[in-house]
Amino acid sequence: MGLWQRITRVFRAGTGAALDRIENPELVLQQTIRDMRDRVPELNNSVAQVMATERLLTKQKEQLSAQVVDLDSKIKASVKMGRDDIATAYIGQLQQAQMDLERTSVQAEHAGVASKQALKARDNYVLNMKKRSAEAMQLISAAKQAKLQEQLAQTMDTFNIGDDASTFNEMREKIDRRVAAAEAKLQLGSSSVDSQMQDIEREAMDIQLQDKLLEYKSQMGMLGAGTPPAAKQIEANATATEAEVLDQVIVNESSQTN
Repeated sequence: MGLWQRITRVFRAGTGAALDRIENPELVLQQTIRDMRDRVPELNNSVAQVMATERLLTKQKEQLSAQVVDLDSKIKASVKMGRDDIATAYIGQLQQAQMDLERTSVQAEHAGVASKQALKARDNYVLNMKKRSAEAMQLISAAKQAKLQEQLAQTMDTFNIGDDASTFNEMREKIDRRVAAAEAKLQLGSSSVDSQMQDIEREAMDIQLQDKLLEYKSQMGMLGAGTPPAAKQIEANATATEAEVLDQVIVNESSQTN
């Protein structure tokens, strides 16, 4: 092997290795998708031109067909009128129109086939582009996941859980103390004088409502003769309950003061 070939091989090998290091598969795939999408408008323009040629030839074919029919009618009319000279001129025009019609028909047929092929090629390209785009997105997602796993592996290599164990224990202890203090405050708040007074007020309101209900029933004759003593007994029981609750409040205040 010659010296120049060896130098060329070394240069190509070094360049390839450098490109492998700096080449980002994710960016390359994204650029490939953009390039494929950028070709779609150009492809649509080409298909549109082919379809426009087909339509133009079809229109010319229709015009020539109408011209042939018109010339045929004129020839017949000229023959009936005995104007052979005019009929002969029309026959010449008819022959030219028929030749143009035949040529245009062939061109229109070829243009129709070309239009269908171009449209099919465009559809196949778009379908292939969507398929390639989906594959590229999957590859990009896999590349991102691989990169994340690499970063996680590097982090785990430099992370020592034993170094931070004392910190976690200290923070856990502080949080437990705060939770215990909050629960104690909540318990004191629920057993305070205000809370017990609110319970008494709710009980008194319930007793008033029951008394009012008994009063309505008594006015409507729905209660027997023994009902009023029962109502008085309820009131007496409610009074006794209020007294017991007040005694309990006083005991709680005395214990908290001590």
